[in-house]
Amino acid sequence: MSTTRVGDVLLLAVAVVWGSSYLTAKTLVVAGGVLVVLALRFLVSAAAMLPLLVRHRPSRPEAGIGILLGVTQASVLVLETYGVSLTSATNAGVLISLTILLTPILEGLVARRWLPARFFLAAGVAVAGVVLLVAGPGLRAPSLGDALMLAAAVVRAVHVTLSAHLTRGHAFRTTTLTTLQTVVGAVLFTAAAGSSLLPGAAALDAGAWLGVLHLALGCSVFAFVVQLWAIRRTSAARASLLLGTEPVWAVLIGVLLAGEHLSVAAAAGIVLVLAGTYYGQRMESRARSAQPAVALVP
Repeated sequence: MSTTRVGDVLLLAVAVVWGSSYLTAKTLVVAGGVLVVLALRFLVSAAAMLPLLVRHRPSRPEAGIGILLGVTQASVLVLETYGVSLTSATNAGVLISLTILLTPILEGLVARRWLPARFFLAAGVAVAGVVLLVAGPGLRAPSLGDALMLAAAVVRAVHVTLSAHLTRGHAFRTTTLTTLQTVVGAVLFTAAAGSSLLPGAAALDAGAWLGVLHLALGCSVFAFVVQLWAIRRTSAARASLLLGTEPVWAVLIGVLLAGEHLSVAAAAGIVLVLAGTYYGQRMESRARSAQPAVALVP
């Protein structure tokens, strides 16, 4: 299996893991608050990955990029978490899915090389699928939560584009950069949670701590490492398209594990998302096929 295909499979695995996190995150936020949950998530992630820095001390450029990506990643999560809490699931799903379109636009501006129009058509089909997928409760009038979700979509597109542009072609270690991201998130969210962190952590029961471990080890450590590894070997646009299938897996997991009902509109949305993603992948592969391969450090 080619590196590109391996990256595709791993990015889809990240989308599945993130899709499984909605219920966990929502429950934990109610129990401990947004900042406490984010602080615990990143503290556990950093503790799991810090030993890697003992084996490989980052160079100054590597440290600078890792810190920058840590700030952008933390910004996405705090904007997204607060945004979801202040708007409807429909509005949130539609707005965050705009990353699928924003990322190739940003990548084109940075690289001065545009993907073919058919890629954007495929991305538009995927976004339309997300609209159908999450349209059950209906759209609401714009709110502060919508503004935060739109900001999260923009910052996520910036984060993915920067991850590709700043690391490709350099002998940086993916695990080192990811470790630095988790450390930055741990510092920022611990400072933001302040005096509420210890009481909030003490109030969590064993089940809640299992949820924290899921968010930390699955949705952060595994997802961040795989995301950066794959982006460096494919493109920001391709990665964003694959990660944009996250709502599909969230709905399917809800149907399979929680007994939720799959409506006709949602089923049609899933078909459109998957079809748009598949066609977009083909367009991106053709556009990138002439580019020489670059040797990277794991």
